[in-house]
Amino acid sequence: MAKETGRKLVASNKKARHDFHIDETFEAGLVLTGTEVKALRAGRASLVDGYVDVDRGEAWLENVYIPEYTEGTWTNHAPRRKRKLLLHRRQIEELDRESSAKGHTIVPLALYFVDGRAKVEIALARGKKEYDKRHALRERQELREAQAAMSVRKQRA
Repeated sequence: MAKETGRKLVASNKKARHDFHIDETFEAGLVLTGTEVKALRAGRASLVDGYVDVDRGEAWLENVYIPEYTEGTWTNHAPRRKRKLLLHRRQIEELDRESSAKGHTIVPLALYFVDGRAKVEIALARGKKEYDKRHALRERQELREAQAAMSVRKQRA
């Protein structure tokens, strides 16, 4: 069997980018069971409700939904179980220190395969206020309208 190369995105968390200001990102490995890897290779997962918790010097990915593998038997996994993250000790200490500050949290942004290994991109984030979310939506809408106006003008010329 040929070895996988490159990056294959499985799931992304667009809601996190809308709800939080992203301060810093990290790439972490995941400790998974066989049926979890097979379910991810099928391209099914949800990061929407997920978060990272640091407990006794270890980082844990919690509340991420990886559905049961359809071809699995009694060895199937629990869909929302805690999954250990593989990070360097300094990174875990930094995440723990920063997340204990008021208003900070650690959220997963993307779940993907790099050269056949499952990775998760996590971010140290601060919650946005409601007016920040409205402002971001307005900026995106204005940019979209400007792009449309430029393309119409380009077609006329």
